[in-house]
Formats: sequence, C-alpha cells, structure tokens
Amino acid sequence: MPKEILVTFPENPSIDIVKGYLELWHTLESYTLQEKSLENLFKKFCPQNDKIEDVLLKVSALNDFYSTNIYDTYSVSKHILGLSIDEKLNQGCLGLVDEVAPIEIKGKTRRFYSFATKYCSHHKPNDYPIYDSYVEKMLMHFKRRDSFCQFKKDDLKNYRMFVQIIKEFSRYYSLEEFSLREIDIYLWLAGKKHFPNRY
Repeated sequence: MPKEILVTFPENPSIDIVKGYLELWHTLESYTLQEKSLENLFKKFCPQNDKIEDVLLKVSALNDFYSTNIYDTYSVSKHILGLSIDEKLNQGCLGLVDEVAPIEIKGKTRRFYSFATKYCSHHKPNDYPIYDSYVEKMLMHFKRRDSFCQFKKDDLKNYRMFVQIIKEFSRYYSLEEFSLREIDIYLWLAGKKHFPNRY
C-alpha cells in the first residue's frame, strides 16, 4: 500500500515568508552548488549559442541537474542552434520560450516547455522565470484561495501569460522588492514542501 503523504497548505505569501525560503535556499548545498555550476557554464564559459558544442554542453548539464527527461540532447541542441537565439535572449523576448519548446525528435514534435523556460532562464534569470509543476501548484492554490489573478491552468503553459501571472502574484502579495528569480525560488521551494510529488 502506498505511503500517504500529508499535504499542508502554504503560508500566506509575505515578505518575511519569501525571505525565509530564500534563506533556506542558501543552506541547500546540493541545489546551490548545481546552480553555481550552471551559472558558470551559461554566463562565463559558454554564454553564446552559436556553437553546437557549447549548446550541447548546456543542454546536457540542464538535463542532468533538472532531470528534464530529454533522451536526445543532440536533436534539442541542433534545434536551439538553428534558432539563433542570442539576440532575442539579450532583448528578453518572452516569445523565445515558445520557439525553443517544440522540438522534432524521430519524426515527432514534442513540446519541452519546462526545459525551454530553464534554458532561457539560465541565460537571463530575471527575465525568464522557470515553469515547473511545483510553481504551477502554488499559483493554482493561491488563485483558488485568493483569486489574485484570473487565469486557467492551461494559461500557465503560455509563457507570456505565465510571466504576467507571476508578476500579478508578486503585486497582489506586495512582493515587488524581490526579483523574478527570487519569486521563482520561493514558489519552487514552497511548492516542493507543500505539494510533493507522489511516487
């Protein structure tokens, strides 16, 4: 019989709560060291996306650290290389995520939406918040509880709308002093704590 997981509801978002989760983040060595490694890779060693070997290295590292279940990193890397994304990244173009996400592998197009947000975010973390299931669960919970913004669950898979929803969340709970990346970390950690995946 599967072990029952007790779900506790998240605390009301506030400056102190977010600060608490950010402090917690800095104590989680496995996560912070992975992020520092990715930061070095994306910002220092391979900041551009015009060489297949650089893109492949970044795709492979993200896939490993985040367990994004991409089994053909070469096809994904070729796709990204072909998009010539650097100018759009520098402009913070949100539509870029929707260009990166659909990838043809063995004749079938798959949408790697969460991966695409992570790839863009690791180049410009304050322009591209990361979508994943924990962030989704947190946003849906507070939408149901407080109606901080009117949206449907599927809207979170539209990246422009997703970013707008995160900004609305930040405004509604008076969290504007935090960057998009900091809100991202808070939502992910709180989502992982309060809405754990059942395996």
